[in-house]
Amino acid sequence: MQIVAGQVAVITGAGSGIGWALANACVACGLQVVAADCNAERLAALAAELAEAPSAPLCRQVDVAERGQLAQLADEVYASYGAVHLLFNNAGLLRSGRCWESPVDDWQRLINVNLLSVLHAIQLFVPRMLAQQAPAHIVNTASLAGLLAAPQMGAYSVSKHAVVALSQTLHYEL
Repeated sequence: MQIVAGQVAVITGAGSGIGWALANACVACGLQVVAADCNAERLAALAAELAEAPSAPLCRQVDVAERGQLAQLADEVYASYGAVHLLFNNAGLLRSGRCWESPVDDWQRLINVNLLSVLHAIQLFVPRMLAQQAPAHIVNTASLAGLLAAPQMGAYSVSKHAVVALSQTLHYEL
């Protein structure tokens, strides 16, 4: 897919790290960026940093673990732009600890953020991306933990391994 100014990129986890860098790179390419993150302060900092850009990002506070919030984001993006050309499912959460000592609530939160948010975004965006009849691409961030397990990283590794499997399955289905 060729990246062309004016295309629309949706980035989750845009308030820090890889998401922040993706937002900056996409804005530099002249893309219309929708930056989503659960942290309002980090989103405000991103918006301030990119405010002078020719196409400043649309920043939205979204908890990707909540399917309803992702659905509202998808509805808003399609109502505003009519298409999504790049979808970066980048939001992630890391907690460490021994598998038998980590509370089930921690496991559930990591699975909700790291895995189920990717599934929700795929279900909410892909049918519309297919219907728009324009080239589109999806990037699901998994990290090295999606390929290798490590001590103290049980829930994180499990969730990221699942993202790799989901991404490979999506590749074959598309």
